[in-house]
Amino acid sequence: MSNKKLVQHTSLTKAQLDTVITIAKQAGDAIMQVYSKPDLQIEQKQDDSPVTAADIASHNVIVAELEKHFVDIPVMSEEAADIDWNVRRNWSTYWLIDPLDGTKEFIKRNGEFTVNIALIHNGKAVAGVVYAPVLNKCYSGLLGEGAWLESNAKQQVLDISQQQINDKPIVVGSRSHISPGLAEYVANIGDHQMQSVGSSLKFCLVAEGNADVYPRLGLTSEWDTGAAQAVLESAGGQVLIYPELTPLEYNQKENILNPYFIAASPKWFERT
Repeated sequence: MSNKKLVQHTSLTKAQLDTVITIAKQAGDAIMQVYSKPDLQIEQKQDDSPVTAADIASHNVIVAELEKHFVDIPVMSEEAADIDWNVRRNWSTYWLIDPLDGTKEFIKRNGEFTVNIALIHNGKAVAGVVYAPVLNKCYSGLLGEGAWLESNAKQQVLDISQQQINDKPIVVGSRSHISPGLAEYVANIGDHQMQSVGSSLKFCLVAEGNADVYPRLGLTSEWDTGAAQAVLESAGGQVLIYPELTPLEYNQKENILNPYFIAASPKWFERT
């Protein structure tokens, strides 16, 4: 598939998305081979965040397969992010991947980690796959086409575009990263339920309709959010920069850190 064709259509076909799902599952298999071993081979990166043999194994699988099936589309991965801005700024379309999102959850062996593969086109996350191998859940989305959850060999359509907010809103937050701003935000909501989960699964809980809002008032990188944003927005949700409430976009600046954002259904933003 050529990059020219992709730009024309702005996204993937469902068959092409299925190929990306297969790649995510292959990466999940590579992760699980490490997960089953006593030694996770944990090292520290320059920013003091952990990296394991599973992060690298997943990265290698995804990059090799994407380059094989989508030869003209560049790839940016958390594990190979040192791409010069003067090169990257010219990318209209590229893959943005986090080979193992939730490394801390992986180390804790709680199962709340994911493989994230996003397609970015003109700054927007237009397609995404989020695969949680331990939970046996695979979320996928094509912007403008729909979103799906495959679990235990069953597939359901995800659509939260008209979902009403719970009388006692369910707020989902990070299990490993709690920011001071989050406490102030949820205090303004009033009576609510708080649910904690790791990795990009927070977006997916909203996409499923099992949570009302995911406020992220702390730092994330673009690869942490691209795939799950595509899933949520394909399901009818929104991911908006906070407090401006403008769309969260990608590859618009040299720094790959995201601003604060709120991920929720449209009804949430109407409510607030």
